[in-house]
Amino acid sequence: MPITRTLWRLAGSCVLAAVLLAGLLFPLAGGFGFISNRAADAVDNVSAELVEGAVPAVSTMVDVNGTPFAWLYEQRRFEVPSDKISNDMKLALVSVEDKRFAEHGGVDWQGTFRAFLTNTSGGEVQQGGSTIDQQYVKNYLLLVVAKTDAERRAATETTPARKIREIRMALTLDKQLTKDEILTRYLNLVPFGNSSYGIQDAAQTYFGIDAKDLTIVQSAMLAGMVQSSSKLNPYTNPQGVLERRNTVLDTLIANIPSRADEFRKAKTDPLGVLTEPKGLPRGCIAANDRGFFCDYAMQYLTNAGISRDQIDKGGYLIRTTLDPAVQDASRNSLAANSDPNLDDIAQVMNIIGPGQDSHPVLAMASSRAYGLDGNAHQTVQPQPYSLVGDGAGSIFKIFTTAAAMEKGLGISAQLDVPANFSAKGMGNSGTPGCPAETYCVKNAGNYKSPMSVTEALATSPNTAFVKLIQAVGVSPTVDMAVRLGMRSYAQPGTSGHGNQSLADMVKEQNLGSFTLGPVGVNALELSNVAATIASGGRWCPPTPIREVVDRSGKTVPLTQQACEQVVEPGLANTLANALSKDDVSGTAAAAAQSVGWPVPLSAKTGTTETHRSSAFLAFTNSLAGAAYIYGDSPTPGEICSFPLRNCGSGNLYGGNEPARTWLGAVKNVLGNFPPTNLPPLDDKYVRGSNNSQIPDVIGQSQGEATGNLIAAGFQVSVATAAGPNKGTVMSISPDGSAIPGSVITIYVSDGSQRPAPAPETPGPTVPGLPGIQVPRLPPIPIPIPIPR
Repeated sequence: MPITRTLWRLAGSCVLAAVLLAGLLFPLAGGFGFISNRAADAVDNVSAELVEGAVPAVSTMVDVNGTPFAWLYEQRRFEVPSDKISNDMKLALVSVEDKRFAEHGGVDWQGTFRAFLTNTSGGEVQQGGSTIDQQYVKNYLLLVVAKTDAERRAATETTPARKIREIRMALTLDKQLTKDEILTRYLNLVPFGNSSYGIQDAAQTYFGIDAKDLTIVQSAMLAGMVQSSSKLNPYTNPQGVLERRNTVLDTLIANIPSRADEFRKAKTDPLGVLTEPKGLPRGCIAANDRGFFCDYAMQYLTNAGISRDQIDKGGYLIRTTLDPAVQDASRNSLAANSDPNLDDIAQVMNIIGPGQDSHPVLAMASSRAYGLDGNAHQTVQPQPYSLVGDGAGSIFKIFTTAAAMEKGLGISAQLDVPANFSAKGMGNSGTPGCPAETYCVKNAGNYKSPMSVTEALATSPNTAFVKLIQAVGVSPTVDMAVRLGMRSYAQPGTSGHGNQSLADMVKEQNLGSFTLGPVGVNALELSNVAATIASGGRWCPPTPIREVVDRSGKTVPLTQQACEQVVEPGLANTLANALSKDDVSGTAAAAAQSVGWPVPLSAKTGTTETHRSSAFLAFTNSLAGAAYIYGDSPTPGEICSFPLRNCGSGNLYGGNEPARTWLGAVKNVLGNFPPTNLPPLDDKYVRGSNNSQIPDVIGQSQGEATGNLIAAGFQVSVATAAGPNKGTVMSISPDGSAIPGSVITIYVSDGSQRPAPAPETPGPTVPGLPGIQVPRLPPIPIPIPIPR
C-alpha cells in the first residue's frame, strides 16, 4: 500500500506537470478545456494591468494650509515607495512567505510540486506553495480587478484553471519587474485586518508609526498576519497572533543565522500594539463642519471630469481653496446668531475670494451640523449651494440697477419714490384694492422723494425699483441676474412648471416682482454675485479646487467653466460704490455698529414680504459673500429676530441676523487679507449716458407711431384708453427723452367719448428712465417682498 500511494503521488505530480505545461505552453489550444482563446486574451489583458500595478488608495482633501480635513477611499491604503518601508519588514515577509524569492522566476516549482503532493495526500488544502509573485497576483485579482461576487470567487477558487492563470501571470510579472518592485507592490497591496490595506496603513493602524520605522518585532507580527488577516487579529486573538509572530521569528533565525540572537530575544517581547486600532475618518460625513464644502468639492470634481469612484480609488491629493481661518470664523458667527437646534430655521453662508482668473470658495457653512442624525437637527442636504428658501428680497434690486446702468442710468440720477405704485401687465399682486392684472406695491415706511440711486440702494424703497424695472424691462433684469451669477435660474426645470427655467418663466409672465426677490436662491450663487461685482464685472465659477495631484505627483487636468466679463469694469466698480452706504446710513447700519465694522464695504440687505427668508450680500476687494436665513422645513412659517424663531407675524430683516453673521465673521479675518478700499468710480456710470429724444407721435395712428418709435431705437407697448378718434395715439409714457431701447407705452383711443384717463404714473424722475407698461401675461402667485 505505501508503494502504491507513492506511485499515485508521482503519477499525480506528472499529471499536474503536464497540466501546467499544457496551460503554459499551449494557452490558445481550447481543446485542453482549461483555457480558451478569449480566456488567454483576458489573462494577457490582466497581466498588463498587473504590470501597471495601480491599486485603490486614499485620496486626501486638504485646505489652503495643507491640513487634511477629509479622506476619501474604498480601501484604506497609502502607497509608499521601497525606501519608505523598513528593511526588517521586507526580510520578515520573505522569510515566512517565500524564502527562495530572490532565486526563482516568479514560480517556485519545487514548492509548487511539494504543496501538490501534501494537499493530495492529506485530502485537503494544507499548503499553498505560492510565491510572493503568485500571492500578489491572487490579491490583485481579488482586491483590484474583481468587481462582482462571481469575479471575487473566481479570484480565490481552488481549481487548476485558476492556478494556471496565476502561474502565467506571475511569470510575466517577474520578467517585467525587479524583485524589489514586486515586493514593494505586494506590501502596498495586501490586507492586514481591521480595514487596513498595505504596510503603511498597517503600521499606523497597529503601532501609530510609519512603515519605515517598523522594528523587527512589529515587522514579524505584520508578516505573520498576512496568512489570515481576519483570524489573526491582535485585538480578538492576541495569543494566535503572538504564536504566529514567533513562527516568523523562527524562520528568520533559520534563514538569517547572523542575527539569530536578536530574533530569539524578540520572541520574548509583547506584541506592543496600540490599545485600540487607529482608524481613519472616511468621506465627507467625517469632515464635521467642513462636510458641506467637501460635498460641494466632490460634486465640482465630478463635473470637472473626475468621478467619485476615481476619487475613492485614485490616491489623489486634492488641494482645495478652503481657508480654515475664514471657515472657522464663519461657523462661529453662524452659531452665535442662529441656534443650530431650531426646528424649522437654518442660516447658511459662503465666502468667496474675488479675482480675474478664479473665484475660490474660502468658506462654506450652515447653522446646521453636518451629519445624519435628524433628531439632533443635523443634515447632509446641500443647503449652502442649492436652490432653497423663499428668496433674497431686496438684494435683487442690484440686478435692476445694473440693467438700468447698462442702458444709461447714472448712480447720481434721482429716482421718484411714490408711497404707492401700480404697474399694469407686470403680474398680479392680488393685494386688496389692486385692479386685476396689475402689480401694486407700496413702501413699508416713509421715504423722501426723489432720491439718488445710491440712497435708494441703501434705504431700499420698493416703489422706486418697481418703477425702475418697468422702465428697464423684466427680461434685461433677469438676464442681468443670470449673468452676474444666478446661473441656475437659466437651467431647465427650476421654475416648478415642467422643464421651463425660472428665468424664462419670469420673463414670460413679465413679473415686476422680480426686482423684490421673491424666488428661492442658491446661496453660493448669490455669494458669487458679490464676487463678480467685486471682480470688476468678471464672473468665474465658484471653485473649491486649487489643484488635484495624482499619486505620481502630476497635476490632473480639470474641465472647468471659463471666466467671463459679464459687465463692463466701470459699471461694476461704480455699482460697488453705489452699494457702499448700506452699512453707514442704510438698512445694515445698526448691524455694522453692533459688531464694530471698521472698513469700507459694499452691501445690500433683503427680506421677503412674508418674513420667511432674508439675506445679506456684501463684499470688499478681498472677500465677498452672502448670509441667508430661510425656513428649512417642508412647511416654513414666518420668522422673528432676536432670537431667531418661528412666530405668527415675522419681523426678520436682512439687516438683522444675516448682516450681523456676515459682518461678525468677516471682521475677524480682515487682517489676513490686503487693505480694504473701494474701486475707482467711472464717470460714465456716475453721470449716465446720453438719452435719446422720443419722437412726437401724438395724433398718429397706432401703426405709424409704432414705426416711428422703433425707428428711433425704442420698443413699443400698446394700451387702450377712452377717447375720440379711435385708433389714434392720445398720449405716450414716458415722453421727452429716454434710454435707448426703453419701452415706450402708447395709449390708443378706443373711440369712446369718455374723457381719456391720465397715463400711467411715469417712471423715475430722471431723463430717460420711463415708467412703462408691458403686454399683459398670466400671473403667478409670488409674495411681494418688503425692503430691508
